[in-house]
Amino acid sequence: MRVVILSALLLLLNRDWVKAESTTSSNRTNNKLPNIIIILADDMGFDDVSFRGGREFLTPNIDALAYHGRILDRLYAPAMCTPSRGALLSGKYPIHTGTQHFVISNEEPWALSLNATLMPEIFREAGYSTNLIGKWHLGFAKPEYTPTHRGFDYHYGYWGGYIDYYQRRAQMPVDNYTMGYDFRRNMQLECSERGVYVTDLLTNEAERLIREQPGKQKPLFLMLGHLAPHTANTDDPLQAPEEELRKFAHIKDPNRRKYAGMVSRLDQSVGRIISALARSEQLENSIVIFYSDNGGPSVGLFANTGSNFPLKGQKNTPWEGGVRVAGAIWSPLLEARGNVFTQPIYVGDFLPTLAHAVGIDLPQSLKLDGIDLWPQLAGTKDAVHVPREILHNLDDVWRVSSLMLGQWKYVNGTTSAGQYDNLLMYRELDDLDPRASRYVVEVRNSPASKALAPFDLQRLTQSRINNLSRAVKVRCGDFQRGCNALVEECLFDLSVDPCETNNLAYSKPHSDVLSALRERIHQLRAGAVAPGNRPSASYADPSLHKCTWDNFEVKPAGSVRLECDYHGLPCDA
Repeated sequence: MRVVILSALLLLLNRDWVKAESTTSSNRTNNKLPNIIIILADDMGFDDVSFRGGREFLTPNIDALAYHGRILDRLYAPAMCTPSRGALLSGKYPIHTGTQHFVISNEEPWALSLNATLMPEIFREAGYSTNLIGKWHLGFAKPEYTPTHRGFDYHYGYWGGYIDYYQRRAQMPVDNYTMGYDFRRNMQLECSERGVYVTDLLTNEAERLIREQPGKQKPLFLMLGHLAPHTANTDDPLQAPEEELRKFAHIKDPNRRKYAGMVSRLDQSVGRIISALARSEQLENSIVIFYSDNGGPSVGLFANTGSNFPLKGQKNTPWEGGVRVAGAIWSPLLEARGNVFTQPIYVGDFLPTLAHAVGIDLPQSLKLDGIDLWPQLAGTKDAVHVPREILHNLDDVWRVSSLMLGQWKYVNGTTSAGQYDNLLMYRELDDLDPRASRYVVEVRNSPASKALAPFDLQRLTQSRINNLSRAVKVRCGDFQRGCNALVEECLFDLSVDPCETNNLAYSKPHSDVLSALRERIHQLRAGAVAPGNRPSASYADPSLHKCTWDNFEVKPAGSVRLECDYHGLPCDA
């Protein structure tokens, strides 16, 4: 048995057959390079898209993208913001970019490895206009760490982890750092349209870029990194416009009600972006991806009440609730639009996959961990699955390792002393959205659906919506033997136990599987770089930089600390 398992492991590591598929046609019907639009939610719960079946609040535009396109049923991402964004843009595991331990806090003087060649650099070299709207969170202590020095032609948004939804200022929850303004157009502070809700602000700018793009004679690469529904500062963490809150008066929990309002505005943003592409006649030549960077933090640090039901764990845990995320893709280039994509896919796969889609040949010197899945995504609904290895986490500081290999998942160690290792949220059955009874009508009448429907291969009927929603329902196995990852190894068969309820580590028939995954962890550890995390720098404090978060490694700190709050100085200085 062990020989068979190890042979399968070696097959996964020898990806020549996968690379051979990558040289096939990208199914483009003309020579015009397709636009790439990636819409990234921040800390959105796995179950907080209504195509999964929940009806506490609806996401009709996101659902329309999923139903008209392909639901990415088993999309995986690292369990925190910085490593997740780093994996997307580099196509590499966090252990290969130094981001495996923890996020880059605003006051820390480090960044995603400068040795990594990023997606915007590659697409810009291929002739794309590369644009980032919104969140960066991959370092800003030096100018060379920031978006326009890492491949983006244009950036409009914030460098750090989060900001206030109206005032665009952030205060780190450690070491008593003061409030700092964090919003820029490229390298310059951007202060216009004060008081505009940031989800709308970012969407407005994305619409402007889309509207003006045809005149540039270049294909568009647009990454829209929303703040929503990540929390703002600790004094007012959940923020939504009053008109959104009124829609969700049926939700009893006031925090969950605010979260619903934040997600609702995010959903509207998705509809606006797709509508803008349609109005400018660019939708017919676009690839649109929506997903969340990691699982929702239901409780604890940065808790936003996000629900990962029925998966256990949450953001910053090795469990499915932290790493399996909501996602969907749409493009007229997809032959199987209107079907579920069940192939496991990792956010690091998007770089080689999209490169194939647009005809970019990637050099092997990039040494990517992501693999090209465009033949499977763009092919028939019955395309053969590619055996998949995904390293979820390998952090020797906190002693956490988590690896998926085919149907098997290995976990050893956990975060936060294991306090978030259980199912943390249940689906609400009483506080139902008043629109739930006309759900299908809401989806089909959404701006996204109206824009996408002309490209349908078959009409989006109530029966098809119901079938798709049923197809992505997660069915947990019966609980048999749990696992305390603080003191023992965990082994799960995700094909029958997606909720990680039956630890097979002590099952004799599975001993060779356990040994093979443990051995693979050792192999991966041998090739890991050291975590890039650095201690907080006192001279980064915004009070020493005119109340802004700035390039504190090169900008001299002021001699007098200023009083910094939600008002004053930035943009008036």
